Amino acid sequence: MGRRSEILRRATEVFERQGVKQTSIEDIARAVGIKREAVYYYFKGRREILAEIILPQSHSLLIGLRNISQSSRPFADKLRDAIQNHLQSFNPSYLEMTVALREDHFFGTDQKFTELRRVWTQYSDLWTAMIADGQASGEFRDGHNPKFIAYAILGMCNWLSRWFDPEKETPIEEIIDSYFLFALQGLENREQS
Repeated sequence: MGRRSEILRRATEVFERQGVKQTSIEDIARAVGIKREAVYYYFKGRREILAEIILPQSHSLLIGLRNISQSSRPFADKLRDAIQNHLQSFNPSYLEMTVALREDHFFGTDQKFTELRRVWTQYSDLWTAMIADGQASGEFRDGHNPKFIAYAILGMCNWLSRWFDPEKETPIEEIIDSYFLFALQGLENREQS
């Protein structure tokens, strides 16, 4: 593992354990076993480290959801795939997603945080469009705001960052199935059956 990657990994661990706001560059340097100045050789500061942790996983989620959205599968299958795409991010990238979702990091104005907000906006817009298209097709129950539904499902999925531990809890596949059934039964147009 290169020094830059090691700094990112150790910073992720410290952020997850202490919280981003409570973590200093000194804490990160100590976790890596280097001097604080060595961290500054690779990164301008804590916010840049945080963005480097969150952005790759965020891009991966967006690409996965775009592929799901563009498929010709039934909307129930797309919903399950979208939940799986989101929740699989907690395994093996558990720490990165936990850090991404536990605190509000979208307040920055620098380029990386602007990009992060853009990615998450596109991601939530794709979720909303998937629900709206499923309603328009008659496969999902109509009459509810698709954005509210999309945000409710994302909220349910994101709360995993508060309690899930891949080493101790229920397997992620079981959680995916449970969340999917819960979401679908709330969306399914029973008149269609």
